[in-house]
Amino acid sequence: MTRAYVGLGANLGNAARSLETALAALARLPHTVLAARSSLYASAPVDAAGEDFVNAVAALDTTLTAPALLRHLQAIEQAHGRERPYRNAARTLDLDILLYGSGVSDDPHLTLPHPRMSGRAFVIVPLLEIAPHLALPDGTSVLSLLAGVADQRIARLPLGQSP
Repeated sequence: MTRAYVGLGANLGNAARSLETALAALARLPHTVLAARSSLYASAPVDAAGEDFVNAVAALDTTLTAPALLRHLQAIEQAHGRERPYRNAARTLDLDILLYGSGVSDDPHLTLPHPRMSGRAFVIVPLLEIAPHLALPDGTSVLSLLAGVADQRIARLPLGQSP
């Protein structure tokens, strides 16, 4: 089994409900166990306009390859009505593989670790909630990235609440 971390985000419709149904879908993936999930967080858009996002991170233990996991994530996005009219558009659901074990990839279809994760509070904060001692494949402590995103607005949502 490989431990993969998946970032979840949405800012259209009932974003909190979309994330909860996506987490349930992740738990049903073949050859995969939902090992942990963070709380839901409200965060300001980064490099995008629109409403606040609801974000979370999930830890999956899986025997799926990284490309197969990506295909499953894209199918879950499509089931939630995901459209990609332009880069960083508002979305009903966004699922990103952040880390896949200690894997590193520069493939045009899947870059690992996720190339922008270290500069986003909406990734770092929920990731630290479920994996406080995690390090990136290059050995960088995820905790050490927290100072670099301290100026980004993010707040944990109470259970059952949308922003």
